[in-house]
Amino acid sequence: MSKNFVVAIDGTAGSGKSTTARGAAKELGWFYLDTGAMYRALTYKVIRDKIDYKNMEALQEMLTQTTIEFKFEPANNNYVMFLDGKNVNHQIRGAEIDSMVSHIAAIPQIRAMMVKAQQKAAQGKNTICEGRDIASVVFPAADLKFYLDCNLDERANRRKKDNHPKSTFHEIRNNLIERDYIDSNRESSPLVRVADAIYLDTTNLAIEEEIKFVVDMIKLRLLTEKK
Repeated sequence: MSKNFVVAIDGTAGSGKSTTARGAAKELGWFYLDTGAMYRALTYKVIRDKIDYKNMEALQEMLTQTTIEFKFEPANNNYVMFLDGKNVNHQIRGAEIDSMVSHIAAIPQIRAMMVKAQQKAAQGKNTICEGRDIASVVFPAADLKFYLDCNLDERANRRKKDNHPKSTFHEIRNNLIERDYIDSNRESSPLVRVADAIYLDTTNLAIEEEIKFVVDMIKLRLLTEKK
């Protein structure tokens, strides 16, 4: 099989997109393109450097001086997020980034930059990519598309357990409500479920079941294409 098979996974925050995509890519030995990490890296830079992201001139200047890329680290056998040449995998996770990332990701100039970077990153690789506009904008011709969703309270419970032990359940839940609204109503590349995406409700699924479902569907599609 040539290295150009693309799987696009969209869905709501906390629905399991990242963990499922990462797990499926690991099982198949494919490239996992974490678009959320790319937006988080930019958000981290905005916060760290105190950039006024509502000032388009200041924002554009920042973008012209920013590089975001994935680099493979043999020691970890994984791709790692680099911002301006430095590993920021650890810094881009947490409540402060969560509360800001949807606002940054809604800016059209940022989304335009990211789409090009994401398409470039996937060239020549079998790729599993997740985000909000992957099937609709970034890879509309993806070989296989998924849309993951999950009950709001379950998403809040997952976030509290995984990333935010110091935040209250209600703080996390309200943040998810805000993110859902921003993601679905932004002018540039809103979160949508495209018609040909396979829908998966993950509310009552263990992460192993989510990964198995996606991997099984990919293998089935590959078998179908061989015939």
